[in-house]
Amino acid sequence: MKTVKIAMIGVGCISGIYLDNITKVFKEIELTGVCDLVRERAENAQKNYGVPKIYDTMYDAFADPEVDIVLNLTRPYEHFAVTKAALEAGKHVYSEKPLGASLEEGIQLRALAEEKGLMLGGAPDTFLGAGIQTCRRLIDDGFIGKPIGSAAYMIGCGHESWHPDPEFYYKYGGGPMFDMGPYYLTAMINLLGGVSEVMSASKITFPQRIITSQPLAGTVIDVDVSTYVAGTVKYDNGAIGTIFTTFDVQFPREISRFIEVYGTEGTLFVPDPNCFGGPVKLFRPEDGVLREVPLMYDYPENSRALGLADMAKAIATGREARCDYRQTFHVLEIIEGFETSSREGRWVKMQSHYDRKPPMKKNPLKGILD
Repeated sequence: MKTVKIAMIGVGCISGIYLDNITKVFKEIELTGVCDLVRERAENAQKNYGVPKIYDTMYDAFADPEVDIVLNLTRPYEHFAVTKAALEAGKHVYSEKPLGASLEEGIQLRALAEEKGLMLGGAPDTFLGAGIQTCRRLIDDGFIGKPIGSAAYMIGCGHESWHPDPEFYYKYGGGPMFDMGPYYLTAMINLLGGVSEVMSASKITFPQRIITSQPLAGTVIDVDVSTYVAGTVKYDNGAIGTIFTTFDVQFPREISRFIEVYGTEGTLFVPDPNCFGGPVKLFRPEDGVLREVPLMYDYPENSRALGLADMAKAIATGREARCDYRQTFHVLEIIEGFETSSREGRWVKMQSHYDRKPPMKKNPLKGILD
């Protein structure tokens, strides 16, 4: 079987699950090499996963004729420079979220990808998993009637008590909406379609944070981005949604992350969009009770790299990728629209348009996509 070759740039916290799934689950992609500014991380990846090459610099990876797709797993504020350089070198790029740390970065990357005729896309790909794909099926098949609205919540107290290096969450490209919002917004537009305009209010509740986790315990972080963001979206189909993300609130983890979709005939309870599985729950007045719906699709487990595998299949077959830049750019524009709305106190119209990609298809061979 001919495989699509991947070069991984950045071997930090998120890389482990990508390494697992690229090397063990998805059969149509192959990891050619890895690169990290901390060489020890790359060496550990090579040792633990049998990676053929360690690139001294990302430019060595971009120059490798074997590489088809660059997998950008760097920090959010680094996404733009890495993706731009890879596109300029003629490589397709799949990036962790967000596409860029600002809309202007997204505009430049979109233009460059179109100019070069290259695929550009990225995370999150959790919406391709069994949970949200089952929810989409229920909505599309009319189980809640006509959708009229949605509500999404991501409530937490921040990263400084557990993350080994949490400062970037509170700097340019960080904050709860940039960090976690893409999971929720991507799920929302895949369930209900594109967004036409947005409004928001936001604030910084704690101007400084103290790191209590090792190895940086005691370090003070100056907070530069909003950490309490409440947004409203108007969907193209007329539905109205809300999304609330915060790093400022003490809240029980088991009920702090979810989406609800409201219809004329029922309500759908969507699972945590940071995960691939369930539970999926449906309430209809005929039942009078909340019922759990069996998952109807593949990949309920942590399947990060599913979107990367989908892009590889798109390259091989000539179809569009489900996680392409049209999706990641639309999400980025929504997020920046929230910032603009909060700052200027007005509705912000979206300039990009989003059409949902086809739903996933079941395949009897796990790791092989349609």
